[in-house]
Amino acid sequence: MKRNNNWFALTPLAVFLVVYLVSSLLAGDFYKVPIAAAFLMASIYAIAVCLRGKIEERVKVFSEGAGHKNVLLMIWIFILAGAFATTAKEIGAIDATVNITLQLLPGKLLFAGLFLASCFISMAVGTSVGTIVALVPVATGIAAETGISTPFITAIIVGGSLFGDNLSFISDTTIAATRTQGCSMADKFKANIMIAAPAALLVAGWYIFKGLEVDFTPTAENVNIALLLPYLLVIGLAIAGISVVLVLVAGIAANAVIGLIVGKIGWISWLGHIGAGIAGMGDLIIVTMLAGGMLEVIRVAGGLDFLIEKMTRKINGKRGAELSIAALVSLANFCTANNTIAIITTGGIAKDISDKYGLDPRKSASILDTFSCFVQGIIPYGAQMLMASGLAGVSAVSILGYLYYPFTLGLMAFLAIMFRFPRRMS
Repeated sequence: MKRNNNWFALTPLAVFLVVYLVSSLLAGDFYKVPIAAAFLMASIYAIAVCLRGKIEERVKVFSEGAGHKNVLLMIWIFILAGAFATTAKEIGAIDATVNITLQLLPGKLLFAGLFLASCFISMAVGTSVGTIVALVPVATGIAAETGISTPFITAIIVGGSLFGDNLSFISDTTIAATRTQGCSMADKFKANIMIAAPAALLVAGWYIFKGLEVDFTPTAENVNIALLLPYLLVIGLAIAGISVVLVLVAGIAANAVIGLIVGKIGWISWLGHIGAGIAGMGDLIIVTMLAGGMLEVIRVAGGLDFLIEKMTRKINGKRGAELSIAALVSLANFCTANNTIAIITTGGIAKDISDKYGLDPRKSASILDTFSCFVQGIIPYGAQMLMASGLAGVSAVSILGYLYYPFTLGLMAFLAIMFRFPRRMS
């Protein structure tokens, strides 16, 4: 079913970008062009021209991608996250958490405090999506209370969540990177922290500077501490290493119990809020399935194979070898919208390159993880951006310009390759 011209398999990505970006520019507003519509156009194009055979066989390939277990798991998380966020809002948990946060992190330390909190939680949880689910509703509540830009404050949480995704010992990207390169998690952490820590400190410093512009003094309000329990439960269970699916189920149940006790909701209204939360995630679910199907067509048609072949053809020296690994995993991430899958896909090739050119496996594992997290954090069709934009009620593209940490991380990782840093691993 593959075409001989494997480069052609990558053209659905170009169609998606052209349809979405050009249409948005013509409209003068990125909110007017639904990302699902652009993915539908690109998906139809992919099925029509990137595969050969009967239409039923082509649609089968697309459907296998749309129904892949990783895609379905993400859809489950979207559904549960929507139900949790909506029920938490209705019982007053978000308002209570916002008030406490504003009192603990007033004014000038608000931005830096939110960023460092999301860094810490994602480090403990090991998942950027779990951190986004827990903190974005709180951040958007703060934006509504203070008049701060919602895309800006949402981007703070997304950036911090990627810090932990890149460094945590229980992150799936860390596990995939270390296993494919044959080094320990501790050694890979030592390589990564020398790149990620300076990036995080620079961004935190910038948020402190930006916080100087904030002129907001929260009014002291009495907060029912019981309403904080759903978020404390979600964060606590996630830190304990419980599956994000079980964490969200527990959070939804906690919202029901607390809401009924304090008289905020009834049984029927609770069910209604769950339904509303699920419905609110409809666009994200559709985009996730369309993206999964289109990217599977690209893979089957040979797009990833073409990238790997071209990127490994002309490698010159250690610096070139490291740059090729960075480019490989980045392009694979653009084509799969999943940083773990991108690492697994290119990990074997990266190991071969590392062995051939005498690269330190700690450095190659760090490159795989860092560049995949960088790309995952900036693509508007990645799970992190879709989840954050859905919970915040803003366009994924509107968040892009405020993603200071992912872009700084990518820049620091590139400089580490160019200037052979850290020295003992280069």
